[in-house]
Amino acid sequence: MDLPVMPPVQPMLAKSVKRIPDLAKKFQGEVGALSFEPKWDGFRCIVFKDGDEVELASRNTKPLTRYFPEVVTAMREQLPQRCVLDGEIFVSVGERLEFEVLQERIHPAKSRIDLLAEQTPASYVAFDLLALGDESYAERPFAERRAALEEALAGLDGPCYLTRTTTDPAEAQEWFEQFEGAGLDGVVAKPLDAAYQQNARTMLKIKHERTADVVVAGYREHKTSTSEKPLLGSLLLGLYRDGQLQHVGVSASFTAARRAELIEELQPLVVPIEEHPWGHWQEFLTANPDRVPGTQSRWSQGKDLSFTPLRPERVLEVAYDHMEGRRFRHTAQFRRWRTDRDPESCGYEQLEEPVSYDLARILGID
Repeated sequence: MDLPVMPPVQPMLAKSVKRIPDLAKKFQGEVGALSFEPKWDGFRCIVFKDGDEVELASRNTKPLTRYFPEVVTAMREQLPQRCVLDGEIFVSVGERLEFEVLQERIHPAKSRIDLLAEQTPASYVAFDLLALGDESYAERPFAERRAALEEALAGLDGPCYLTRTTTDPAEAQEWFEQFEGAGLDGVVAKPLDAAYQQNARTMLKIKHERTADVVVAGYREHKTSTSEKPLLGSLLLGLYRDGQLQHVGVSASFTAARRAELIEELQPLVVPIEEHPWGHWQEFLTANPDRVPGTQSRWSQGKDLSFTPLRPERVLEVAYDHMEGRRFRHTAQFRRWRTDRDPESCGYEQLEEPVSYDLARILGID
């Protein structure tokens, strides 16, 4: 392989901003200063293609090629002969992206990968151009990179796609509100005059954020915790469904001082696991459909996932972006204690459900 841009490449990153209108105001007077596009919920992937030779690299530059043979085949057929692209690998089931299904593809057994490639094939959506033919585009402004990308990838109808873009903040706001129903998790904005800067937060991202009242059901200690100075690492959160407390995720971002305060504050609630609603999950030694705390999987092998059970009496308000099945997709953010809420009143019905949206419409498929 001999390309103008060679691996390893660290993808350009994004920093969070609150609202699309704030961005529009910041760039007011600079017509077309920003390009907006959907924020895809998949595996970030840099594609290196030189003829039939194709290599896929993850966000942290690790190889992804062996996990997605059907995507590699499609790229040989659909992408330009020699190119380097930045984009996202995703799996859709019906009209939605399904990140959990995508995660199953990172498996050591080739037979399993081949089976999943047939049953739940992945796709690739390109959103930036680093090289085409013998030319590097990395130093060129995004406006030029996008124009060349549109010309090079014209007519793609899957499983390789070109992401949509707009310079209209109002249209981007509509995307932000509508596209979540298809499993996308926000909008990305790119300065049209910016070069591709590896590992730099040049892009801007606007993600969904909601709040929920959840039950604190346990905690894990911080990796620096000691018997002399115990520190809380994360809070284990639960929601009730059909009278049963389900594990819904964790909250983990605290200062060192707050970690010490919280672990002391929660000690009166510590109970033996046999007296806890999750006590019957002790028997599980591997991951299970509820992804309960304390269990192992290929994602957590070697990590100590034991936890300290707490009587489910405290209610906490957290901020979250969106759900992945029955769990928060990412770590929830501590907002405040809710002493006015009864734990049993904290159920899944409070969670906002996004309006369904057809993924094919986002990809421009008729």
